Amino acid sequence: MPASVITPPGLTLHDGVREACDRVIQLLLLNLQKLVYNRGNPSLADSPPRPVPFLDALKSHVRELCVETLRLERKRFLWQHQLLGLLAVYSAPHCATDALFFLLTLARTQEELALATQLYAVLSSCLVDLLPATVKTCVCQIHAGRLPELQIAQLFRNLALVV
Repeated sequence: MPASVITPPGLTLHDGVREACDRVIQLLLLNLQKLVYNRGNPSLADSPPRPVPFLDALKSHVRELCVETLRLERKRFLWQHQLLGLLAVYSAPHCATDALFFLLTLARTQEELALATQLYAVLSSCLVDLLPATVKTCVCQIHAGRLPELQIAQLFRNLALVV
């Protein structure tokens, strides 16, 4: 959270408070990681995997999370990127391909585009056929007319850079 949201303008947070907040966020992400990766694939005899309400609520906010991550603010983008990866694994395959689509469409700099390739590297280790599914998502978004011409051009530039 930017300092301006939790403190009046002109005041900054003490470094100890920032460090404590960073530590709390890392612990929360670690707990989410355990919940996501310990779900496993249930057999027919098993009960369905236990839901994670926080991640269920985030499913409809993938685009906003990508936009915030691409702002590259301080340390925020690091945990936002990590959260995006956990959400993508938890809600695969749609959230994974949507997240990659949004990052590829909205990235304007090499540093921003690197977030898409880093996310792909993490997700491709646990999700099969991620690249074809992401390309399909991009094509479907273009054919559906959901992107303005400038974003289509940016998407193609970014795809050319990562290929």
